[in-house]
Order: sequence, then C-alpha cells, then structure tokens
Amino acid sequence: MDSSVYMAYDYPVLGAFWTMMWIFLWVLWFVLLFRIIVDIFRDDTMSGWAKTGWLVLVIALPFLGVFVYVLARGKGMGKREMEHARAQQEALDTYVRETARGAGRTSEVGELVKLSEIRARGDISDEEFRRAKEKILH
Repeated sequence: MDSSVYMAYDYPVLGAFWTMMWIFLWVLWFVLLFRIIVDIFRDDTMSGWAKTGWLVLVIALPFLGVFVYVLARGKGMGKREMEHARAQQEALDTYVRETARGAGRTSEVGELVKLSEIRARGDISDEEFRRAKEKILH
C-alpha cells in the first residue's frame, strides 16, 4: 500500500535544509531583480532607449539579463545608491532646518491677524492697534 501523505518524520533534515536554501535563493533573486529595476530607473545618465532595452532584457530573460546587467553596470549601482541616499539625507536636513527656523518665530501676517482680532473684541483701542502694528512691521 503506497501512502502519498508525508508526515514530519518522513521529511529528512537535509530535505528541509535544501528547501529552506531554495526559498532563500529565490527571495535573494527577487530582491536583486527589483534592485536592478530600481537602478535602471534611477540612473540619469542612461537615455530612455537604453532604459527600455535593459528593462526588456531583464524582464524577458531575467537570469541572463540580471547577470549581464551586474557585469556591465554593477560597479555604478553602489555609487548611484549612495548618491540617492545622500540626496535624501540632504533633503531631510534642509527640511528640518527650515522647519526649526520657522517654528521659533511667528510670521508677521499671523501676528497682525491676532492683533486685529484683539482690536475687534475691543480689548485695545485704535491707537494701541496702530502702535503695535508699526512695531510688528518695523
């Protein structure tokens, strides 16, 4: 009687090891494939036709395309990745600097709006409003 159901004890340790290794290699392969596709789009030195050619090669013949791309343009992949990371860091630093500068002081327009609201409530006179307005604007 032939049983087609495998139990845990029917699957050898070496078989489990090879299965995990193949899964790892497939995941690694897809990560490499997607990194190459991102690198193709990120490279500003390539023309549109060159990008199209590389994409067609990588998608139509994935194994050959990836190996050829890594051999031909693999050196520049790390440089382009570093440039992209540096540009993102500079953009973040600029944003943080500008935000920190703007948070410490309120704009003149905002102060004038608050001042006009105070005058509209009747908390200050027109003369006090005029002096405070001149102080803000100068």
